[in-house]
Amino acid sequence: MITIRKAVERGHFNHGWLDTYHTFSFDQYYDPDHMSFRSLRVINEDRVAPKHGFPTHSHRDMEIITYILEGELRHEDSMGTGSVIRPGEVQRMTAGTGVAHSERNPSPDKEVHLLQIWIMPNQRGLTPSYEQRAFSEEERSGKLRLVASPDGRDGSVSINQDALLYATILSVGQEVSHRLSNNRHAWLQVARGALTLNGTQLEQGDGVAISEETEVRITTDSGAEALLFDLA
Repeated sequence: MITIRKAVERGHFNHGWLDTYHTFSFDQYYDPDHMSFRSLRVINEDRVAPKHGFPTHSHRDMEIITYILEGELRHEDSMGTGSVIRPGEVQRMTAGTGVAHSERNPSPDKEVHLLQIWIMPNQRGLTPSYEQRAFSEEERSGKLRLVASPDGRDGSVSINQDALLYATILSVGQEVSHRLSNNRHAWLQVARGALTLNGTQLEQGDGVAISEETEVRITTDSGAEALLFDLA
C-alpha cells in the first residue's frame, strides 16, 4: 500500500527569514491526519535566509537528524558542540534528558536549504549526544547509501531507534531498489527533482508512506535526490 503526501498539502509558513514546509504536525501547524508515521515524527523542509537562523531553544527525548541540500548551517549546543553542516553531511543529535541548541545560516548572501527530521527514540531519558558524518556525492550517486542506523554500521550515524535511513542521488535513467522485510514499513521523501516509485510519479517535496510492500523501486527521468526510511 502506497499513500502519497503531496508537497502542496503540507503545512507552510513563510516568516521572511524562514520559508518552511511541514510534512507532519509541527509547532503552529496541526493536522490530526498527519501526526507521524511509525517512529518518524517530523520532516521539515526549511530555507533559511542569509545571516538568520533559529535562536537557542531546547529539545528532549527525540532523535534529530539534519540533512543539508544547499548552503551551510552553523550549529552550537549546550553540550559544547560547535560545527558547520554542509551538503552531503548528516548531523544526529540525541536530545534525551534535554539539550539546548541554535542553528544559523552563516552566509552573508546565500540561503541554506535543509531537511530536519525527528525520529522518536526507543526509550526516554537518554544521555544527550551529537554526531556528524560526511557522505560524498559519489557514495550516494546511483545507490542507496545508508546514512543512519541503530548500530552505526557502514559509517552511518547511530540513532536510538529501529530505523534505517538511506540517501540517494539519481541521474536520468538510473534506478535503485530496496527490499522490505516482513512487518517493515518505509517512507520516501523526495528532496529534489522528480522520480517514480513503484510506477507512481512523484515531485519535489512529496512524501510516501509504504506498507505491505516487499520492494521499493525508485527511478527518474530527470534527476532526483531522495531519502528512504526503513521503519519497524
